[in-house]
This record gives sequence, C-alpha cells and structure tokens, in this order.
Amino acid sequence: QVQVVESGGGLVQAGGSLSLSCAASGISARFNVMAWYRQATGKQRELVASIDSVGLTIYGDSAKGRFTISRDNVENMVYLQIQMNNLQSEDTAVYYCQVKEWDYVYWGQGTQVTVSS
Repeated sequence: QVQVVESGGGLVQAGGSLSLSCAASGISARFNVMAWYRQATGKQRELVASIDSVGLTIYGDSAKGRFTISRDNVENMVYLQIQMNNLQSEDTAVYYCQVKEWDYVYWGQGTQVTVSS
C-alpha cells in the first residue's frame, strides 16, 4: 500500500521562496512518476511539475523558470521535493503530491501555500 505525505507549506511574501517535500512509502514499481499538482479556490487542479524514475521532468507553464522538482529514491521509498522561487499571489493554492505506479494513482492530503502581496 502506497502512502503519500506532504510537508512544507505555509505563508510567504510575494517574491519569496518555499520548498515542499513529499515522502511516498510502499513503492514497488521500478518505474513510477511523481508529481506536484495544485488547486486554487474555485479552480481546477493543475499540474505544477512531474518527474519520473529516470529523471525526466515536465513543468506546467506557471512553474517554468521559477520552480525546480527533484527526487531521491531510497529502497521502497521516494522523496520528492519542489523548490519554488519568486512566488506570486497566483501561486496560492493547496499543493498535492501524486504518485503513479503500475495502473494506480495515489494522492497526498495536500499542503496549503499562501502568498501574500
């Protein structure tokens, strides 16, 4: 059973930086994809960035040039990080960690990021 836990959200001023972390346990597939999504109030959930087992990354338009995703694989656990720089008010959202392995998708509970202007 895969479990996903995020941490690191909080309040930051516009122009500031924040790092989010995600720990996924119970990973069994050699190939998997981990991603950060976010959902602002009244909006659909959107991809922030993803990274697969071989390090291939994909960034959403809002994250390009400002955010950096990375991961560490340790036995049956994967640690996912995202460094977010030059945060703006439109980055305010609940950020979710997602794991895809085999045909299954797992989500964390989400962590709030609030950017004050």
